[in-house]
Amino acid sequence: MNGAESLLTTLLNNEVEVCFTNPGTSEMHFVAALDEVDGMRCVLCLFEGVLSAAADGYARMARKPASTLLHLGPGLGNALANTHNAKKGNVPMVNIVGDHATYHLQYNAPLTSDIEAIAAPVSHWVHTSTASGAIGRDAAEAVRQAAGHRVATLMLPADVSWGDNPNGAEAAVGPLPAATVPQSRIDQAVEKLQSGASCMLMIGGVEVSRERGLALSRIGKACGAQVSSDTFPVRIARGEGSAVLGRLPYLAELAIDSIKDVEHLILIGALPPVSFFAYPNVPSEIAAEGCDVLQLAEPGEDIDQLLESLLSALDAQAVEPDVQALDLPPLCSGALDVNAAAQAIAHFLPQDAILVDEANTSSTFTSAYTTSARAHDQLCLTGGAIGWGLPAAVGAAIACPQRKVVALEADGSAMYTLQALWTMAREDLDITVVIFNNRKYSILELEFGRTGARGGTPGPKAASTLSIGNPDLDFVALAQGMGVSATRATTAEEFNTQFEAAVNSRGPRLIDAIVPTVF
Repeated sequence: MNGAESLLTTLLNNEVEVCFTNPGTSEMHFVAALDEVDGMRCVLCLFEGVLSAAADGYARMARKPASTLLHLGPGLGNALANTHNAKKGNVPMVNIVGDHATYHLQYNAPLTSDIEAIAAPVSHWVHTSTASGAIGRDAAEAVRQAAGHRVATLMLPADVSWGDNPNGAEAAVGPLPAATVPQSRIDQAVEKLQSGASCMLMIGGVEVSRERGLALSRIGKACGAQVSSDTFPVRIARGEGSAVLGRLPYLAELAIDSIKDVEHLILIGALPPVSFFAYPNVPSEIAAEGCDVLQLAEPGEDIDQLLESLLSALDAQAVEPDVQALDLPPLCSGALDVNAAAQAIAHFLPQDAILVDEANTSSTFTSAYTTSARAHDQLCLTGGAIGWGLPAAVGAAIACPQRKVVALEADGSAMYTLQALWTMAREDLDITVVIFNNRKYSILELEFGRTGARGGTPGPKAASTLSIGNPDLDFVALAQGMGVSATRATTAEEFNTQFEAAVNSRGPRLIDAIVPTVF
């Protein structure tokens, strides 16, 4: 058994059964091992930024890591933006990065780079395996690290891959156990919640499952506290039967206003909220100056144990939670805009769908209407690096092939990782993609005004950097060229018909929704 075969077997022994890959010469022995070791599903992606987001989407839905296979430092560099998103969301991932043979590094070949330095900012754990006999142990440690909601990056030199491993593969290893939230912190939280002051419990940085949401609602009702998620939940149960939770707004001014009267902000997995960017005369911290902020639980700590402890301490087990009722909006007619499309999406969204949301400026409408749609899970962009949505939908569909995936995508973001459409077609994934095509970087137009640059009004050269028309992007042709069936909608009636047909059929479909900007 060579190093690559022992690495692959170790991954499979630890239930890492999917590898999103874009290999090069240094990884050929790993590629060869795919035919020698049964059990690994290998998913080819045509760009590394696709495979890193696909691994992210997979892990969120499978609740376990996938592996990625990347080619040297440049391959990892291409994957960095979406690996950054995974790290910010505490999403588990095992990156295998091929490197030159150990004896070849001294010659500084054109693709030689400091891979560990590239990996460090987007990884919780970084290691280079230096001997074939150690690669099984190193792979097992990478999985153990990743299972603790972490990004683990393991470098695989070519000679370590092809060399004989006398030690063979490693057996299954247990994940790092979630740390228990100290009782002292729980006591502090209970004291604040029972103080009669204005309190908010904010959950984030972890999955907000249906059970966690309902427990949070019970706790909030028992003590009169507000309950909320952070701005971009990693994965959140929404729709009929889910808990009624607030959500911290994206725009700093709105976020500041939404919690200005909160005296005690108690964070469960979420980090202290801050503005996404700095703006003139806008505070960086969202909580009011006199607000007491308690980090009750870190993302890697035992959230379920914590919620049970709060339920018990506040005698809230029998409290009836506030839940969303099913309330499907009517369908619109006439000209197509984001509002009409959002109503149709909420109206037809299937039961137990997975909603992958990177609609950016259009998200305000889609999120508002889908709150009371049929029960579904929503995945959000956790790290702010766009180009995540389409490939995250790929990963989610591979993790949950029995569930419909609906990807809501802005036109500008879509072009970052459009190659994901090819993987959707190749793998025959059940994904409906909606492109909100307003032919602008609309979010940047909004941000231009908010920063006060040039008095908030772009000149002709600045405006040209915010527009993606001239020529207009033809997403129907782009999708069809990569094997995905696609249609264009310019009226509400067309969109209603096309979206209903797409979610009621299997396989990848794309709708190019031509809409005006929302502001």
